[in-house]
Amino acid sequence: MSIHVALTHRTSYRYARPASLGPQTIRLRPAPHSRTPVLSYALKVEPRPHFLNWQQDPQGNFLARVVFPERVTHFDVTVDLVADMATINPFDFFLEPEAETWPFAYDPGLEQELAPFRRIDQSGPRLEALLAEVPKGGQRTVDMLVALNALVQSRIAYVVRMEPGVWSPDTTLEQGRGSCRDSAWLLVQLLRRLGYAARFVSGYLIQLVADQKPLDGPEGPSADFTDLHAWAEVYLPGAGWIGLDATSGLLTGEGHIPLAATPEPQSAAPISGGLEKVETEFGFEMSVRRIRETPRVTKPYTPDQWAAIRAAGEAVDGKLKALGMRLTMGGEPTFVAASDRDAAEWNIDALGPTKRAYAGRLLRRLVKLWSPGAAITTTMGKHYPGEQLPRWALYSHWRADGEPVWTDPSLLASDDDKDNATAADAARFARLLAERLQVDPALVQGAHEDIHYYLWREQRLPANVVVEDSKLADALERKRLARVFGQGLSAEVGSVLPIRRVIQDGVRRWQSGRWFFRGEHLFLIPGDSPIGLRLPLSALPWMSPEDAARVQEHEADPFAWRDDLPPHAALMAQRALRAQQMPESLAQRALRAPLAGEGTASSIEDFRPQPQPIPVVGESDPGVVRTALTVEAREGLLHVFFPPLFAAEDWLDMVAAVEATAAEMGRKGVLEGYLPPSDPRLLHFSVTPDPGVIEVNIHPANTWDEVVGRTTELYEEARQVGLAAEKFMLDGRHVGTGGGNHVVMGGASVAESPFLRRPDLLKSLVGFWHNHPSLSYLFSGLFIGPTSQHPRIDEARMDAIHELEIAFSKVHAFQDVPPWLTDRLFRNILADMTGNTHRTEFCIDKMYDPATSSGRRGLVEFRGFEMPPHAEMSAVQMLLMRAAVAAFWERPYERRLVRWGTRLNDQFMLPHYCGQDFQDAIEELRNMGAPIDPAWFAPHMAFRFPLIGEVTVRDIGLELRHALEPWHVLAEEQVSGGTARYVDSSAERVQARVTNWVPDRHALAVNGVAVPLRATERAGEYVAGIRFKAWNPPSSLHPTIRPQTPLVVDVFARWNGRSLGGMTYHVAHPGGRNYETYPVNPYEAEGRRLARFTTTGHTPGRIVPAAAARNADFPFTLDLRRQG
Repeated sequence: MSIHVALTHRTSYRYARPASLGPQTIRLRPAPHSRTPVLSYALKVEPRPHFLNWQQDPQGNFLARVVFPERVTHFDVTVDLVADMATINPFDFFLEPEAETWPFAYDPGLEQELAPFRRIDQSGPRLEALLAEVPKGGQRTVDMLVALNALVQSRIAYVVRMEPGVWSPDTTLEQGRGSCRDSAWLLVQLLRRLGYAARFVSGYLIQLVADQKPLDGPEGPSADFTDLHAWAEVYLPGAGWIGLDATSGLLTGEGHIPLAATPEPQSAAPISGGLEKVETEFGFEMSVRRIRETPRVTKPYTPDQWAAIRAAGEAVDGKLKALGMRLTMGGEPTFVAASDRDAAEWNIDALGPTKRAYAGRLLRRLVKLWSPGAAITTTMGKHYPGEQLPRWALYSHWRADGEPVWTDPSLLASDDDKDNATAADAARFARLLAERLQVDPALVQGAHEDIHYYLWREQRLPANVVVEDSKLADALERKRLARVFGQGLSAEVGSVLPIRRVIQDGVRRWQSGRWFFRGEHLFLIPGDSPIGLRLPLSALPWMSPEDAARVQEHEADPFAWRDDLPPHAALMAQRALRAQQMPESLAQRALRAPLAGEGTASSIEDFRPQPQPIPVVGESDPGVVRTALTVEAREGLLHVFFPPLFAAEDWLDMVAAVEATAAEMGRKGVLEGYLPPSDPRLLHFSVTPDPGVIEVNIHPANTWDEVVGRTTELYEEARQVGLAAEKFMLDGRHVGTGGGNHVVMGGASVAESPFLRRPDLLKSLVGFWHNHPSLSYLFSGLFIGPTSQHPRIDEARMDAIHELEIAFSKVHAFQDVPPWLTDRLFRNILADMTGNTHRTEFCIDKMYDPATSSGRRGLVEFRGFEMPPHAEMSAVQMLLMRAAVAAFWERPYERRLVRWGTRLNDQFMLPHYCGQDFQDAIEELRNMGAPIDPAWFAPHMAFRFPLIGEVTVRDIGLELRHALEPWHVLAEEQVSGGTARYVDSSAERVQARVTNWVPDRHALAVNGVAVPLRATERAGEYVAGIRFKAWNPPSSLHPTIRPQTPLVVDVFARWNGRSLGGMTYHVAHPGGRNYETYPVNPYEAEGRRLARFTTTGHTPGRIVPAAAARNADFPFTLDLRRQG
């Protein structure tokens, strides 16, 4: 991010008559120690004639001495400067070891030089009282200074005081208010009395409106602002002068431009000098305006650009409608915590102590916006090898017809809620619920932990521990034992209601039954999951495989016709009162013989529920109800576990009964268990955990307005709960969350999927993306290549292109092809090198997989998008996909596939060629009618290829920018508990770009090696990639190669054999700072990045750059690892 601002400051004096002025001293030029880069400066003094001489005072401040030889009627001073508002980290300094704690003593020689800055004025009682409040014990110097600065800021209210001079510290304390110069002088005197050398500073203060208002703390100005200001500076051995702004209580940063730093305030006055006595009118004007703003992710577009993007999306929607396409788009954006960025759960772990709470808060905020009247459920998510527990998933379910699913949100508990429910409450809830479902409440059974297992487990513990504090290495097992023995082995932990749905005389009814076990009690499988997942189903009466296949229920086919769902009022009316039948009849219904016309919920004609006699040894018993609803109290909250259901009507009926029961008991609860069946009449979105991130699975949007609205709302609601769409590496590099921003495309219904209606659409997208590698790399994450989450087809095996061409030859534009054939043609090609169909750019797992109903949804998932840090950038990515689908539906893409070979990992890793190819891709889409402007992707280019630094050397522009570098997966290594494969990220790549270049006169060298520059299409512009080993991990591809940093880039003059200048790029902090935590915000991250780049440090003396080792496979890149 780079913002250049122009500051204009005009001071005017109007005299009632011509007056004689003595020599005037103007202190309005940025001081030599200003850390804010001042790109240009001008001082204009009026009237003429006058004489102006520049000089420096004893402290090195710039002074303009102006002499007017004649009387004047006015005196005007105008300052105009341009400053680069690059972020400065005020804490980026080191202290000498002896100065790290206070009190400390200055070196004797230094003490003499600092004597003027340690002079103490006579103090008063109020200053002495304030001094007495300062702790006198040893403390860290930096912490102490921050506290002193905050102390003064809290005691003195800021006021604008126009009268000249500075109040004494006691006067300022007595008033409890003061101007910035009063607070600064008070802090200077306080510091001096504590042994510090301190000075008074006058200067300019520039404050810019933040791109995004913070959630807490001061919001900053409502408009860009500048003014004259004053602050203090303290001298610290090892760091030099450090600025402290007592008005704000902060350390000084890029917005503080010092003009004069002096021992006394009088010596820092902006303008001083003699004037004969005359009536004077004083005038003062200051303004600041932005004159250059490079693309940045915090504010990617201007209002006009965003309006054009919105209009383009509407135009694409109009085209889709005209073409008869009902395209839907969902997504899977990912987020991380804005705080605690170092925690494992926000870097590598899928689960963690705070992730679920964040997810729950976000989901509930989104429910109000997206799905009012929804039911919120918690279910078991994915379970991967190496993870002890399965992941959770939070869902919001609502009806497409607008009818509510759940009416009282206060009855749905969250992780933030507390209650005192017990197992007895769970049992009562289950019995009341059974009555509402019109089944016998006596069939509710208590569930117990497996006494025999835990007694056996207790006997295996060491003799010198107790069960409640078992000292086991496995934290989950420790917690499990403490919980079970703490509640008592004989205690009932929950209630189980066997239940299933049947059809009786054409009416859907619930049916229950009794579970028979060898023992008297129902013992759960040991574990930590909800009891609904730990039921001893294998202990139920045996059923033959043939009977099991006959009674197996399935979800309806995605293409099946569905009637309208019953109104919510009808469901609630049906379940508002408990069953009116007598318990005897309920019991008889559970155990009776089947009635004529009675069938299961799946309407299998030849199936009839069987009577429930006592189990007979050796006989199959298919009539047993083998699914169950469970209720348990966990951490004081009731949890209702839903059994697997196969019709949306049944799930809605059960939800209505649960809500009515919760309302009757007056207790909120958690809905968990199996998800409702997949049904287009039921919509949902979910929040799930992934390694290092939280993933939000957004429901499909039908229009461009819905895409933009949901994306914007999601980013904002995530920010409100403390989540962010960006991360920062230790060195300050700005990256995405590490998760994806996958785009899922389909139709308004499965049958209307554009990929099932026109299989050549998938062919067009895959072919277009293949022929334009920039589409694969511009929006991806750091990890690219054949082992990434979204590899290109040609990244692992070049012969895959040949196979893809054969598959393409079987698909023709506008030709009807059975949907299963499209799946078979592409399934084995759109996969990574291990055969994983999910890890590929275009995933068709859910398009038309004949094996499962969940795989036949007509969906194509594009996985090549990394999470962008701003909602508008995400929306533009969606617009690109929508425009491409519309273009290829009308004009299928039939170009032959390009064999990129090694150019893929050479040329297209560089921002210049990646951007050039992207321009070509956009131009192709524009020629097909897509209203896309390549300028809209400038923020994506800046984010993907961040600028390291630039410098001008003898009219030659030299720019260094990050490039891409695929990471290698290393061989397996033995680790505790098994094997691991590490990724080698030690190699990095940058791009050097020069302008106004004369090859016969100049050469570019890096670390003494000539860089093989390549001419671009612009005169005098050349680029090249530089690959080097940045650091030395314990395991790497080339362990004998030492780190080749810093990179010293020289502009070498062939005529005199010397370096004309250059730059130095450090991979780590040049001062040796070893960061232990990630940056807390974008400002600290930018400060870390800027600290690693300098425009100095070129190679001294005469040099002869070594010739680069040529590599025919990578002609665009100099690989320093091959040198020497």
